[in-house]
Amino acid sequence: MSEKKTRFTILSLFKSVRTTMLCLFSLLIIITTVVFMLISVDYTRKTVLENSTDYTSRLVRQVNRDIDSYIDYMENISSMVIQGGDVQKYLFMSMPKAELEETFDRIVTQFNTVVETRQDISNIAVVTPERDFIINDGTDKLNENVSLEEVEWYREALEGNDSILTASHVQHVIRNNYKWVVTLGKGIKDPRTGENGGVFFIDLNYKLLKDLCENNSLATNSYVFIVDESGKIIYHPKQQLLYNGLKAEKISEVLSCGADGYFITDEKGKDGEKLYTVSVSEKTGWRVVGVADISELMKNKKETEYIYMVIAAVLLCIAMILANFFATAITRPIKELKDSMKEVEKGNFNTDVVIRADSEIDSLGNSFNLMTARIRQLMEQNIYEQEEKRKSELKALRSQINPHFLYNTLDSIIWMAEGGKNKEVVRMTSALARLLRQSISNDNERIPLEMEVDYAGSYLTIQKMRYKDKLEYEIEVAEDIKKEEIINLILQPLVENAIYHGIKYKGSKGLIRIVGYGEGSNIILKVIDNGIGMDEDALKGIFDKSRDSEGSGGVGVHNVQTRIGLYYGAEYGLRFESVVGEGTTVTIIIPRNFREEMDR
Repeated sequence: MSEKKTRFTILSLFKSVRTTMLCLFSLLIIITTVVFMLISVDYTRKTVLENSTDYTSRLVRQVNRDIDSYIDYMENISSMVIQGGDVQKYLFMSMPKAELEETFDRIVTQFNTVVETRQDISNIAVVTPERDFIINDGTDKLNENVSLEEVEWYREALEGNDSILTASHVQHVIRNNYKWVVTLGKGIKDPRTGENGGVFFIDLNYKLLKDLCENNSLATNSYVFIVDESGKIIYHPKQQLLYNGLKAEKISEVLSCGADGYFITDEKGKDGEKLYTVSVSEKTGWRVVGVADISELMKNKKETEYIYMVIAAVLLCIAMILANFFATAITRPIKELKDSMKEVEKGNFNTDVVIRADSEIDSLGNSFNLMTARIRQLMEQNIYEQEEKRKSELKALRSQINPHFLYNTLDSIIWMAEGGKNKEVVRMTSALARLLRQSISNDNERIPLEMEVDYAGSYLTIQKMRYKDKLEYEIEVAEDIKKEEIINLILQPLVENAIYHGIKYKGSKGLIRIVGYGEGSNIILKVIDNGIGMDEDALKGIFDKSRDSEGSGGVGVHNVQTRIGLYYGAEYGLRFESVVGEGTTVTIIIPRNFREEMDR
């Protein structure tokens, strides 16, 4: 016997996946440890300083970006309030008192929503130079002792077109509301003049700035603070010490430092050397300054920890790459089997697992391939049986459709012949012949819409002659859909239903309209009558087969709906609208350009 050939895989080295994983990962750990010990060398002060500077620079730049995003968000809130229309209407437009109060309530609701969802907003308000205002929930008032013309930020916002962002200050414009805030103000244009006629402002407390700065400190004794273009402190974690003169910052050096620069103080006193890194916002002009203690950075312990952290991170990446490589090689058969199972879950049974060796996973894959092959065979058989069943159902439904009124029509022809009405006899006989030709001789499931409409027209012609002055009809079908193919015998049963259940019991002359047009990818056909209509209970049971038209031989609303659903899908079919005493509208919805091969 010839020896069985198998492809070499990592799994073939060991008897089990567990042993393979343990050996390979143990090897990785040993290699990682040896490499780590070989790479561990002495780092100089310059290296540590460069790394620290780079880290703090990225940190303050991130804080700056976060602050810019925060200011952008606040400006968006300002624009949303100003451009919403209610503020301008309330401040500048004349309106009835009721509408004025309604507008006021909407603005206050909007303000309350902003304040309640943002803990970092202390106040939100609109104020005009004439001291018309809405502040917070509408109950706060302006400070009578403050002249708005003397408030610098208010004057700048009123005179300019851009948003105004202040340094930290005590907000004294609002009565009994003296909080340390940063104010964002923007002018509100008077639509009558095109000039600013008021100011919208938001007072921001220190909560978000504090969170952004304090959550990004470099080390225990490091911190972040913010100054504006003029050197005023926007935020500092030790604000009180600064105002009391117990602490000072290198503001002049910060202002003279480059946009993304740094400098080191050479002081040897109590505070020691400090590393200042500066990032300048192009949006606000604020400078975010990170301050780190050099002595803390240069501690041997911290230096060693930092070195090992970096090396460990590098080694971890290498280890992960190697682990991923070996794990992929080891678990490839399992992954392929899993992927094949997912394809089967999606309904795709045309998938096989590649067999590489005689391992337990390959044996399982072989069983899986046998299973999917058997399922494909069973599904193909099931599809064939279901298709045959569907064809039988459609043919059975179609075979039910016969000209049930044939006998009544022949009686009418005999009656007219006996009365000597030869023209009427010819007309009715011709219409009946056309009906019989389509319903009996035409074996096609689909026919052009114009043939279906002609069939319904022939039926209406006969019924109009039978009922004489009791029935009129109109047919309006768009030319662009007349060549569309649809399943046959769907209009006539609905017309018949309209006559027997709508027009027949109407005291006066009835009218039936057939309307057809295209709407997007669908064809819309409507059978509209002005008969007695239906109540809600009748509409709910409209698809009950027992309610089919009198003398229809079981062909009516129920069977038309069933045929459309079987042929086109459940999303298509009939829609009924009816008003008692006014009439009923039946809407048929079917797809345009529908093609389906009934025979395979």
